[in-house]
Amino acid sequence: MTDLSGLPTIYDVARVAGVSPSTVSRAFARPGRVSHHTAQRIFSAAVEVGYRSAHVAGIQHPDRQRTSMIALVIADIRNPVYAEMVRGAEAAAAEAGYIMLLAHTQESEQKERQALERALASVDGIVLSSSRMSDSAIRMMAKQKPLIVMNRAVKDVASVVTDNPRGIRRAAEHLGELGHRTITYLAGPEASWADGMRWRSLREAAMELELTVRRTNPNHPTISGGEAAAKEWLRHRTPGVIAYNDQMAIGFIRALQQNGLTIPGDVSVVGHDNSYGAAFITPSLTTIEAPLYSLGATAVNNLLAFAAGARSQSNQPVVLPTRLLVRNSTGPANS
Repeated sequence: MTDLSGLPTIYDVARVAGVSPSTVSRAFARPGRVSHHTAQRIFSAAVEVGYRSAHVAGIQHPDRQRTSMIALVIADIRNPVYAEMVRGAEAAAAEAGYIMLLAHTQESEQKERQALERALASVDGIVLSSSRMSDSAIRMMAKQKPLIVMNRAVKDVASVVTDNPRGIRRAAEHLGELGHRTITYLAGPEASWADGMRWRSLREAAMELELTVRRTNPNHPTISGGEAAAKEWLRHRTPGVIAYNDQMAIGFIRALQQNGLTIPGDVSVVGHDNSYGAAFITPSLTTIEAPLYSLGATAVNNLLAFAAGARSQSNQPVVLPTRLLVRNSTGPANS
């Protein structure tokens, strides 16, 4: 069926592709809702019949011109851990002549999916940071556009992570050397890959170091999440604490100080990331430093290489080093 102007319509595309007109419309307007195989069949059919969507003007087809834009999707723009990642990513993009779009998903899988569906048609590649989507959903997106994941390892998808096991082990060794034989892990979001990796790494380190560890219920990776974890810790006190991130550690310290406890007199606290503010609280926070700027820059550089046609030589993630920064929130165990 053609319209009155004689131009092909989505009905012509649907007939050639062997799908319904609604599927054709969805492939152009919301590509994340259509499988990679079906989308490619639809785009090929559109080229065959000469159809050009007024909405996207053919920009989904593999042979389209590049937009010189990439998207960076982050979980929570309020969390300072993302500031250095964004700076590193933006610097690498700018150096390569790309503009970077930033999407904030508020720790929501649904919002993350929606952001990606809107971005797919407009960018040459996507960086996901701390994604809350399932592995299968991420793999589906990676089949449609060059994509790389930060802070998470997904099978068959390129990723850049920090050395969680090494960082957590150093924190456990540090607390053990100070005489703290029992450690509480302040858990982060339940859907976080990094949270699961850090807890597993702590359990393995504790077994080797002959330490006892326990885990709180999952919490938001925020100051208020740390305050909530403090209430649980007060019912099951331990002399050492390792938090999922610095924001939770800061909230934990504040809540304990409000309850008349001292840091590190009553409990030694270790954060994670060395994000902005960790060095400025009282006491200054001992933390596992992650190379956040390099994380963002490395992710973008690898993404742009994939967008230019490069292929990953390994299914293993790129792992960046971590180190323990000892400050004033940790001290010797009370005798």
